[in-house]
Amino acid sequence: MATQKIYAGTSLRETRARVGLNQRRFAERLGVSLPYLSQMENNHRPISAGVLLKLAQEFGVDLTTLSAGDAERMVIDMQEALADPVFDAAPPLADLRLAATNAPILARAFLDLYRAHRQGQERLAALDEAIGAVGQNAISTPWEEVRDFFHYCDNYIDAVDRAAERFACPDGLRGDPWDLAVEALARRDIKVSLVELPANSVFRHDGDMLLVNAAAEPATRVFQLLHLVALETRADLLEATLDLARFRNPTAREIARVGMANYFAGAALMPYRAFLAAAQSERHDLERLSHLFGASLEQVAHRLSTMQRPAAKGVPFFFVRVDQAGTITKRHSATRLQFARFGGACPLWNVHQAFEQPGRFLRQLAETPDGMRYLLLSRDVSKHAGAYNAPVRRFAIGLGCEIAHAEGLVYADGLDLTKPRAFEPIGISCRICPRPDCHQRSVPPIDRPLRIPADRDGPLPYEIA
Repeated sequence: MATQKIYAGTSLRETRARVGLNQRRFAERLGVSLPYLSQMENNHRPISAGVLLKLAQEFGVDLTTLSAGDAERMVIDMQEALADPVFDAAPPLADLRLAATNAPILARAFLDLYRAHRQGQERLAALDEAIGAVGQNAISTPWEEVRDFFHYCDNYIDAVDRAAERFACPDGLRGDPWDLAVEALARRDIKVSLVELPANSVFRHDGDMLLVNAAAEPATRVFQLLHLVALETRADLLEATLDLARFRNPTAREIARVGMANYFAGAALMPYRAFLAAAQSERHDLERLSHLFGASLEQVAHRLSTMQRPAAKGVPFFFVRVDQAGTITKRHSATRLQFARFGGACPLWNVHQAFEQPGRFLRQLAETPDGMRYLLLSRDVSKHAGAYNAPVRRFAIGLGCEIAHAEGLVYADGLDLTKPRAFEPIGISCRICPRPDCHQRSVPPIDRPLRIPADRDGPLPYEIA
């Protein structure tokens, strides 16, 4: 029987980066020529048996992990791509494994092509933003630049996520996040004290003392403390990550630094592997996860949308937060559903109904114009400031996944996922929605001609051709 060839260029590069060697020194340690190493790192040649032995002996590489590395990641990526309705049927899993193992360059070319297809689909959404910017400055604002950065990273920042996990699990087991944060700040000569502060204030610096508002929600207190830990103890990592982003606007970099520190805080409060295991065990019950990790419902929902670590991905969720005016204030998506980049969410989404039924989780089965079906979940969230006269910030959060993953959610229990009429037709934005008969349409689609009949009798003064 022929030995299976192993293409693991990414794993080779990661190993070389971990030990801090350049290509020439790494090739010498492996006993191969520099061109041969370059070919292996670029998946132009499989890793030889001799190199595998050297990797295990010299660098302690787990060969079982190595052999499943790049190929398995490509198989997962191809499965996700081939689930798109543009394909009639996906090839058998065995065929995908053969392609990923024996023809990795072809597999990567397919993934690149599909990525280009997705980007083409998203250009229409970009037009929505461009039209909304008519009469305004067409250049992206710093806030939009940061939003797009996280969007194109699929809301997952690997280096920051892993650093937060190491911080939260110093001995391999999850520690108390408050104690860990207090100890980390103490090593920086910053003492933490719980005191009464004015409403809407979470913390305040007083010399070398950090005063934390005892009246703030516990999840908020811990999150803000972990945010400060990121800024104080992981500044080099944050700056290196920001360098890779190459923001055009200095203000965007400052905003992104806050976002990176928030990302670290969420990942430390809910470390990746522990949170993924709990999410799967609890079938993504937000209330149970909130209790287990001492996090708010919004923090849990947001964290679920970031579980996209290569080779250890969770359910791909999208997450959205809207205010009472329907404006989207947060949006992240690991699914094929991509939010319009300007304006609010589709008014047919149940996220808008959450304000009408406070304290309840609302479920919705929905279908987008491309034929994809989703399970949507929404709930109102209120942010209290800890005083009677202080204003209360009210939002609604929405969480959703493709229907193929719905069985892994407790919220799917009791729903008939096989009944086509159970799925409500929704869109992304009126400007890019092709549905001709939507009673909630606010503006016509930008890519369809209109007819204005003289005897039109309906909710709209035009017909969509």
